Amino acid sequence: MAAPDKTDLVVNPINPKRRSVIKAAATIAGGSAVALIDPLVRAGAWAAGSDAPEKTDLKVGFIPLTDCASVVMASTLSIDKKYGIKITPSKEASWAGVRDKLVSGDLDAAHVLYGLIYGVQLGIGGPKKDMAVLMTLNNNGQAITLSNKLKDAGVKDGASLKAVMAKDKREYVFAQTFPTGTHAMWLYYWLAAHGIHPLQDAKASTVPPPQMVANMRVGNMDGYCVGEPWGARAIADHSAL
Repeated sequence: MAAPDKTDLVVNPINPKRRSVIKAAATIAGGSAVALIDPLVRAGAWAAGSDAPEKTDLKVGFIPLTDCASVVMASTLSIDKKYGIKITPSKEASWAGVRDKLVSGDLDAAHVLYGLIYGVQLGIGGPKKDMAVLMTLNNNGQAITLSNKLKDAGVKDGASLKAVMAKDKREYVFAQTFPTGTHAMWLYYWLAAHGIHPLQDAKASTVPPPQMVANMRVGNMDGYCVGEPWGARAIADHSAL
């Protein structure tokens, strides 16, 4: 995804010490947007008569991916103390779990998929909730990984995948991490660009990032799209193309 226009980065800057956006299920995004805070949310982000944080202990969710490093290291290196807060990182099992805990208030903030934020804001696939994007952690970084079974059949790119699927008629399974996430978008776009209908010619499956490599290894899927390190991990393990 293209990075936001530079002008978007300087409009209505947010003081990192002013934390009442947390009340609106504030989210640290793993995408390309920097400030998508609703004007009403932004207007309430200043504590009257005080520049101190409204909440000092923050539970921040994350999924084991390379771009969660900012959240984890902020706590590990005590960078959070610089701003008068204490971050408690919370390792989560799936993006759906992160979404549900943000909506319920079990998490104050989270490292999360860019598209998940819009899904929650619009009420797609779950409860509708106003969201706030506070920080960009990653632009792009996804990888599409194919199984060794496809490699052995002669697949080396999208065109050869289409040819193999046309010749060997069976159910092909391709996984992404969350229906409204960028992994799903890139996977579906890539398949469609090579003449493969992602929802008719193949079966779409939702799998949490840390489970991708294991599922590929035992033959549960033919390919997947996920953020690093799970693409590189499959290659290093000789589990995929």
